[in-house]
Amino acid sequence: MAFFFLFFCPFFFLFSFGFMGGVRSAASLIINAQTMRTVQLKTFNKNFNYEGHFFFILNKGMNSGKPMKSSCPNCFVCIAGTEEEKEQLYWLCFALWYSKAFHYYLKGSVIPFITIDDTKECLTKSLLKSNQNKTDFQAAIQQAKRFEELENLYEKNLQLIRQARRAIFYKRLFL
Repeated sequence: MAFFFLFFCPFFFLFSFGFMGGVRSAASLIINAQTMRTVQLKTFNKNFNYEGHFFFILNKGMNSGKPMKSSCPNCFVCIAGTEEEKEQLYWLCFALWYSKAFHYYLKGSVIPFITIDDTKECLTKSLLKSNQNKTDFQAAIQQAKRFEELENLYEKNLQLIRQARRAIFYKRLFL
């Protein structure tokens, strides 16, 4: 009995756990290529010149996780392969920040912060879910973009109203 176990068990393990060197079907490779995309995050370094498709993610304070177009000292850099991927990650990060999904990962009592690993984990999980419901996610992105445009328009109108109010008082020389 011992001879059988010692001689045949190593062969069984070789054939059952991938003796063929990890050969997979084409469908399996396509599914894994779409769903197992990793998020590339780095700590921001002001001395480094970033090129390509990237955006910044705030990592300190109660707004941790907020995506930004320009850098600040306390942020991560999210690097994407294409402009489309960057837009998808940006709006995914915006949705997570706006829904306060990053608050679960905050650490620290005086100045809360989020670690790069927690940010990557949260983004990766959400990216997998958004890839499963791609059409719903794209529709949500379009709605969010329209709301951002409206918000910018209203902000611009408020600034014009403030300038007009100021101009009235300067014109009448009440000051």
